[in-house]
Amino acid sequence: MRVSGVTIQNFRRLENVQIDIEDKESIFVGPNNSGKTSATAIFRCFLGGRDFKIHDFSVSRMADFDAFVATGNAELLPKINLDLWFTIDPESIAFGRVFTLLPKLLDFTRLGIRLSYEVAEAKKLREHYDAAYPPKEDGTRSKTLSQYLALDGNLGRHFAVCYSSLEKKSEDEAPSEILTSRLDPDEGRRLLKHLIRVEFVDAQRNINDDDSNRSNRLSSAFATFYRKNLEQSGYAADAHNVIDENNKQLTDHYAKQFAPLIELIKRLGVPSINDRELRIIFSLSPETALRGNTELLYLDPSRQHELPELYNGLGFKNLIYMAIQARHFHSQWVRTAENRPLCLMIFIEEPEVHLHAQVQQTFISNIWQVIKQSAEDAGEPNIMPQLVVTTHSSHIMEAVDFEKVRYFQRCYTEGETSATGIRNASVVRSLRSFQPEVEIIDDKLVSPSESLAFLKRYLRLTHCDLFFADAAVLVEGAVEKLLMPSMIERVANRLQTVYLTILEVGGAYAHRFEGLLSFLNIPYLVITDLDSVLPTGYPSACRADFNGARTSNASLKKLCGQTTIADLISLTSTDKQHVEKDRCIAFQNDVLVTDGVANATLRPRTLEEAIVYENFSLLRSRALTIGIDVPELLDDVYQAVYDRIRSDSFKKTDFAMDILACAEEWIVPGYIAEGLSWLEGRLVPPIVAAVEIEVSGVAEV
Repeated sequence: MRVSGVTIQNFRRLENVQIDIEDKESIFVGPNNSGKTSATAIFRCFLGGRDFKIHDFSVSRMADFDAFVATGNAELLPKINLDLWFTIDPESIAFGRVFTLLPKLLDFTRLGIRLSYEVAEAKKLREHYDAAYPPKEDGTRSKTLSQYLALDGNLGRHFAVCYSSLEKKSEDEAPSEILTSRLDPDEGRRLLKHLIRVEFVDAQRNINDDDSNRSNRLSSAFATFYRKNLEQSGYAADAHNVIDENNKQLTDHYAKQFAPLIELIKRLGVPSINDRELRIIFSLSPETALRGNTELLYLDPSRQHELPELYNGLGFKNLIYMAIQARHFHSQWVRTAENRPLCLMIFIEEPEVHLHAQVQQTFISNIWQVIKQSAEDAGEPNIMPQLVVTTHSSHIMEAVDFEKVRYFQRCYTEGETSATGIRNASVVRSLRSFQPEVEIIDDKLVSPSESLAFLKRYLRLTHCDLFFADAAVLVEGAVEKLLMPSMIERVANRLQTVYLTILEVGGAYAHRFEGLLSFLNIPYLVITDLDSVLPTGYPSACRADFNGARTSNASLKKLCGQTTIADLISLTSTDKQHVEKDRCIAFQNDVLVTDGVANATLRPRTLEEAIVYENFSLLRSRALTIGIDVPELLDDVYQAVYDRIRSDSFKKTDFAMDILACAEEWIVPGYIAEGLSWLEGRLVPPIVAAVEIEVSGVAEV
């Protein structure tokens, strides 16, 4: 039996999301504050013993508490829902157990249960609130209902978990269309306990070098594992024999050492003649010895040199700790003697902490090896848990299947826009459901499977951090990628406060990302080259001002729908911005070059040409060089620059490094500045001219 999916409603940022859960591991990714931890926290609240807080309700639902006070309508009070959907193999033992648990269920292959945190008695809530904060003469109260419920104990006093069985006729049915049947609270708790157990490896593991209360020393972790999993007759017999022998030896030692003191005590009349004699013995159990009297040491085998636990790296400790926890949780589940829960979910938050890249890449497979060994040791090789891993690591993502990724993205609540509020909600997208469309590029058919294979290969080879960024910038090559941070600093410095991923994809492949970026709803900027070629015959390169020249850039053809250079140059800024696709296309345009009293309009073909023409004064003064003598006439300059940059001897990366090292101020090409300005306006709120801040009653501007 497996958890196949969950639906979350009105919990923090997760106003209404559905998340498919994989049979083995599901990977939760997304930018900071996108809801990954919230998706874990709701399991803690419903299944892990954590108390709900008033701020666990979604921001958009907080006004519903005030609406209840105004109307008295209990239906307006918000509820936090967690729907759990299970799939069951009709041939398994679990099927029979489910039949016993829910004999009235019609479809045994799909089982659903809803956990709802809702008001227990609305009338009593209103009475208590009115008594605590009665309305004043003007109708206001000193605290709102949500503030009242935020006080210690009030929320738990008036709200409780309710249970319902779920049924839906089709897989794509909306949550509002699912049939529910309320269960008795005791029956609901019993059913849930039989169906699922959840365990957590926290993000903040505090594997420190000290003995503070917040620190999790590995020796303590080993002691807990021993106490929970190994302190059984079959496992502990040898340990007991060793410790019993030591107990006897220490008892004899104590009897000898304390004999004078015991004799002295006897002379004091304690014990009396009718009392038993005093005797000091040493009594130590294996678990107590491991927990309180044992240190974890690191040993150099060749030198036999021992180092205490605190002398090893945090990454090593973190990995060991997670392995111990994973095995411990699985062992406890498998060894449950009676009514073992049918499912075990283990949530591991941010396992990459302190781990270097290679360990991150192998983390998932290593954890599974630990769990498989645990299952084999328990004689239950087929009893496997489901893992949910939240991560910001592109290296962990590299090692898992593309389809197992669940992408969390911040969005606006219903009715809010960028002009009215911040992104207080999130959506979750399953990459298993992503399917590229059929494309025709240069009369060649590109199948969805071919496009998907390309994307998977690219993301795996580049350790792509696309799933953690606020936006993406797709560039031609290494020069753009090297110069991009400096360009952003010069023309769109507010972009330095957001998280961008810069993908080096070339002109032939940027369009391949169109479907994925639209699916993920990530804004993106494409910076590419005109790549002019002759209009007839074999598409050999030519100057961008050649009459009738066409573009060989597949991305421009696909994304802009134009094939000739003239048509591309004629596009306006608005034409290059696609609101429905949330993207902007940037490519070279005509540059007015001034050289003394002479001037000419030149059309660059590539980024390097655009930089030369936009910074021609630096080229003329030799503050910037491309390795040739600059001709006197601008017409000659155009051909000379084109030929030089097209030549095999021109090193583009060296040219980029020379620009960065240039002591003089250089100008960012206009088309790139325009694209970055669009992205800045898309991601960063406008700068307010004057902000009034009130400090201790004094207004400062």
